[in-house]
Amino acid sequence: MAENTSIPVNVGVVLDLDSDLDGRIALSCIEMALSDFYAAHGDYKTRLVLNARDSMKDVVGAAAAALDLIKNVEVQAILGPTTSMQANFVIDLGEKARVPILSFSATSPSLTSIRSTYFFRATLNDSTQVNAISALVQVFKWKEAVPIYVDNVYGEGIIPYLIDALQAVDARVPYRSVISPSATDEQIVEELYKLMGMQTRVFIVHMYGSLGTRLFSKAKEIGMMSEGSVWIMSDGLTADLLSSPNPSVTETIQGVLGVKPYVPSTKEIQDFRVRWKRKFQQDNPYIIDAELNIYGLRGYDAATALALAVEKAGTTNLGFRKANVSSSSSTDLSSLGVSLNGPSLLQALSNTSFKGLTGDYHFVDGQLQPPAFQIVNVNGNGGREIGFWTPTKGLVKQLIPSNGTNWNSVSGISTLIFPGDTTVVPKGWGIPTKENKLRIGVPYVPFAKPDGEPAGTYNDLVYQVYLKYFDAVVGDVTIIYSRSLYVDYTWPFMESGVSVIVPIEGHTTENAWFFLKPLTWDLWSYTASLSSLLTVQQLKVTDVNELVNKGEYVGYQKGSFVLGIVLGLGFDKSKILTYNSSEECHELFSKGSGNGGIAAAFDETPYIRLLMPEYRSQYKVIDLSFKTGGLP
Repeated sequence: MAENTSIPVNVGVVLDLDSDLDGRIALSCIEMALSDFYAAHGDYKTRLVLNARDSMKDVVGAAAAALDLIKNVEVQAILGPTTSMQANFVIDLGEKARVPILSFSATSPSLTSIRSTYFFRATLNDSTQVNAISALVQVFKWKEAVPIYVDNVYGEGIIPYLIDALQAVDARVPYRSVISPSATDEQIVEELYKLMGMQTRVFIVHMYGSLGTRLFSKAKEIGMMSEGSVWIMSDGLTADLLSSPNPSVTETIQGVLGVKPYVPSTKEIQDFRVRWKRKFQQDNPYIIDAELNIYGLRGYDAATALALAVEKAGTTNLGFRKANVSSSSSTDLSSLGVSLNGPSLLQALSNTSFKGLTGDYHFVDGQLQPPAFQIVNVNGNGGREIGFWTPTKGLVKQLIPSNGTNWNSVSGISTLIFPGDTTVVPKGWGIPTKENKLRIGVPYVPFAKPDGEPAGTYNDLVYQVYLKYFDAVVGDVTIIYSRSLYVDYTWPFMESGVSVIVPIEGHTTENAWFFLKPLTWDLWSYTASLSSLLTVQQLKVTDVNELVNKGEYVGYQKGSFVLGIVLGLGFDKSKILTYNSSEECHELFSKGSGNGGIAAAFDETPYIRLLMPEYRSQYKVIDLSFKTGGLP
């Protein structure tokens, strides 16, 4: 009797139906939801009539399907579409036509920014899970993590929230790995090798199941699923991969961690699972081993919520107000009508509250409120429950229902088995395995000819960095302007400059009878002479120009840039000798200028400090006017 007097209300369903198993599972759950709902509410005046459209796994396909449903069928609401990218445009259509859009699988946080009052997210916002993921990173004291995500609205939407959550637990994101949804296997492998060349070994994967399956397969092939690695899946990928009937998928992701919304295994769900399995196999005999998943459960609850809201909104204004457009308009969008029932249905949905299969069901500002998240560890044939995360209690080992509504918790989480079949907690970092080794040049021995002689000067050595023969040079390489034109230096650790060393004339103050030398009959020229001897050391050379004018021989340390300074002062190249150590320098001074030796030596201040302590009483620095940038 009730069915004969009921009023049909058209609603649309936009899902990926042709080639996507999840879409068909969800549609079957929506159909069962309405069957169950009206069996329990036979006195209701309204009956939802489903008008299903295949979005063909395409953004344009979803938009075309929604446009057809709104314009030609004049649906009061739409369940779907499947993906966040498809939802972007469909939400705008719903806003324009005042037709509520209830998507139970479009999870990207970016959809909230559209700020459509007619969009109801009948699933969880991806941003609600980031604190559960960061809590895992924190509890194991991992200091870095690299997100690997699909390059589209779904993938990008979670990233700002994830990075903020990781930074809040003192974990940094040194790199973000972006994978194109159309990436080839070769491109995936190329990106994975790039990750292997980095130090971080904690990876957070956020993408659809089809792409995630390929990613993990390639990661295992090249050895990235071995001991020392950490892989964490977002809830969407966890649901996709753990519900896969293909055993090779779970074999690939052994040791991986995953988060997923916690749905208690109630008697209602168990009974529904049995009924759904029977019906789905009858309707789809060619599909073997399909399993009920979270998308199906959320589709069931979304259909129930819509049926309740339509009944509450009433049937007074089920028509559409036609758009006032000119006859010359050629676009479907311009002729889109406006639902007269839209505002009432919007209000009814906002106030709808019931106990669904997935738990307490109600919208706040168009969003479902997040429950606890379940932490799973993939071992054997599926995901092993190791703990939970709640907004109020954080990570806990167990949730125990108390009085039906409250939850008691047991702190901690169960022991994990990480990739490589080990319970040892990875450090979260490792030595890059595919990075080229740095070539570091150092003076003298390595930068040498086959006979062991230096291959060139310090300038030649530094220039090898510019030529990319060396990645860096480490050693006593002074900072000078000409070198800074083609290399960069670290901050100098020692001040440097070029000075002149000359011998001291005659006596040594260490002679115990030195004070008798100036003694005369007049005691007063004694005081003056002794003071002079003690304070003014007698030098053989007092000025650099004197050395040049007399044609004296001078020396410098072999390979040093000092040669350029000495030549610039006017010394003839034939008058310049080299030495390799303080001993050789002292030996040249001992021979004397013109006898195979030198009258002065030009050297850098740090090396002079090495020379002076040993021969302090015999040499003096007479010039400090040549400054350099120091030793880096």
